[in-house]
Amino acid sequence: MTTVMKHRPAGTASGAEHDFRVFVQGIAASLHRTAFLLCGDRYLADDLVQEALAKAYSHWRKVQRADNPSAYVRRILINESRRHWRRNRNVSAHTDVDVADFTIPDQSEGVVNRADLIRALQSLPVRQRATVVLRFLEGLSERETAAALGCSEGTVKSQTSRALIKLKSVLNRGEH
Repeated sequence: MTTVMKHRPAGTASGAEHDFRVFVQGIAASLHRTAFLLCGDRYLADDLVQEALAKAYSHWRKVQRADNPSAYVRRILINESRRHWRRNRNVSAHTDVDVADFTIPDQSEGVVNRADLIRALQSLPVRQRATVVLRFLEGLSERETAAALGCSEGTVKSQTSRALIKLKSVLNRGEH
């Protein structure tokens, strides 16, 4: 019995690879923005996104079958961010606030200086920061945020409430 091997011309991707590339093109900018807002460092954000996308690719069939593949990959990204902070807890936090190089299309510029906002976000615990980033800076609904974080909508509401109180406190302190 002979097996016929189908040869794929160099440079062409399988259907799954093509689907993954299309998916990444659609979500990459949003993932980079989310990662930057979570960690405050564009180079670390790039690393976190690469790790998340590598894991998504290695489990691509599972990601595709998810109810919301974007939320699934965001969850991977957030978990990577958590892992990084757990591993580097004792390393002094570096906040890359040269935001001129990284455009973040949001409404905060008219309210507070972006650098102040990023510093304030960095003062939040990781889960609260993720909730605020996803809800207000990425524009996800409570349901979508809960899916991305793997928690209930009630948890999203309580984390958001606590985060907003702390952000207000940190930002008001910076005004004086």
